[in-house]
Amino acid sequence: MARKLAIVAIAVVASWLVALVVIGVVVGRDQSVRIAARLGESLQGSASVGDVDLALVRGRLSIDQLSVRRDDAVGTLALDVPEVRCELAPLGGALVDRGCSELAVRGVRLAISSLDVLHPRHPQRAPIRTGHVSIADSSVALALPAIGSVELRIERALAGPTVLRTPLSWIFALDALDATIELPANLSLHLHYAGGMLGADGALFGRAPVVVPVELPRPAADAHAETRALVELGEDVAERLVAKRAEDWLRSR
Repeated sequence: MARKLAIVAIAVVASWLVALVVIGVVVGRDQSVRIAARLGESLQGSASVGDVDLALVRGRLSIDQLSVRRDDAVGTLALDVPEVRCELAPLGGALVDRGCSELAVRGVRLAISSLDVLHPRHPQRAPIRTGHVSIADSSVALALPAIGSVELRIERALAGPTVLRTPLSWIFALDALDATIELPANLSLHLHYAGGMLGADGALFGRAPVVVPVELPRPAADAHAETRALVELGEDVAERLVAKRAEDWLRSR
């Protein structure tokens, strides 16, 4: 009797795994269209997606050559992501839980003319949730009318649980960051963040890092509020870095 039950159990498991492979192939055929439509809707632009690989047994969604373009009265946006990996619940759990346990991206290139382009006018779908974010070899460029183009080049960034209301929502859950800010007049500033402390060196700060504690704001309820919070965070951190640099300089005299 026990042998028969074991055989039945093995047959059920094997059938389920085969079914997941078939479902993954069938569903995966439409994923590129669905993902492109969701991205285009979210960023109010035209989106395209290259290859999509949905592995329901392993629990992984891989996307290659994701691209979004927008050019309207609000501003311009150009987003290119060569590699996206979303770790899903294995053994078919992704059919019930669509969230990513880990979202990893590499080679992201985001260029925007205004932070307003990150605000979806009327979002129709719930934002993507992920338990962990990993970003490597990526950049965010913002054109500022007053001073010119500012680019954040991210060597490595790690963040905890995140609700992706905008492409920058991961900053609210930041755990670690190694990045460089490229400023006009060929000035650059290297940033290092870990354990709630932000260090900056280069440009006007000199070779010795200036270190200040940073308390990240809590994520807001919508994209507009999140963007405002990020702007306020940037202004506050910049002011405190300058003040700390002046304090360190005076102490050295």
